[in-house]
Amino acid sequence: MSTTAGAFIAGGIAACGAVTATHPFETVKIRMQLQGELQTKGHQPHHYRGPLHGVSVIVRNEGLRGIYRGIGCAYIYQVLLNGCRLGFYEPMRAGLATLILNDAAKQNLGINMFCGAASGIMGAAAGSPFFLVKTRLQSFSPFLPVGTQHRYRNAWDGLSQIFRAEGVRGLYRGVGAAMIRTGFGSSVQLPTYFFAKRRLQKHLGMEEGAPLHLASSTASGFVVCVVMHPPDTIMSRLYNQNGNLYKGVFDCLAKTIKTEGFFAIYKGVFPHLARILPHTILTLSLAEQTNKLMKKLEDRILSPPETQSMKTA
Repeated sequence: MSTTAGAFIAGGIAACGAVTATHPFETVKIRMQLQGELQTKGHQPHHYRGPLHGVSVIVRNEGLRGIYRGIGCAYIYQVLLNGCRLGFYEPMRAGLATLILNDAAKQNLGINMFCGAASGIMGAAAGSPFFLVKTRLQSFSPFLPVGTQHRYRNAWDGLSQIFRAEGVRGLYRGVGAAMIRTGFGSSVQLPTYFFAKRRLQKHLGMEEGAPLHLASSTASGFVVCVVMHPPDTIMSRLYNQNGNLYKGVFDCLAKTIKTEGFFAIYKGVFPHLARILPHTILTLSLAEQTNKLMKKLEDRILSPPETQSMKTA
């Protein structure tokens, strides 16, 4: 592993590469989560019926610009979220393993899940204002609107309007749901990835490389989607609300289930899966490579001159 700063940068770069490919499915997922909001069954619109149908509808009516609404905010959020998640996870895990198990290299599921959740929560809190604006930009449609519509010219205009109207508190609207959602996902993402990686190496004899990274991150992506989607739906609705439609996480959960049924919290799960699988695969696979590059760069920059001369000799 590179240093914490190096891992932070590597994780952010990897996540930006991943989000470029998966952002359209994120847009569809958010719109599906918001369509039919607090409307009883039989009275809900179905503008977006699935990942591919949703992408085709948006591109046909709004062009590529519509499907990539909020991409700038997504980049900033991913740098902060995955920088924290991939940068702080290993130092925290090694520190707790040393403190509790007296061995930094020893793996423990409880410690791994705690560190995954804690690093994810830190990233979610840091990036929450950008995810807020991203959600509102992605939900806006001049052709097939769903949920509350917010007219922002761009990310900066969105941040400015929210700050002027509601202050700092408005920028952090829904941060509790974001922390729960990311804590859930992060508690299983990296532990599942490393667990799958170790098992594939041990039982199938797979060696370090792209196939191992692909298989491990695929297993991780499935688990993350199942665990994270319900709080993700709640977070999308809290972020997109206008005024105080919901008092908080549990009020939103209760109103959603009461009005729309239990499975409403899994609205948009297929576009979420279509997004999270390639996103997890690309993020974790790219992180392995970017982390190696950062380590080489750090070795060149941080190594004493005599050490570098010995390496080149």
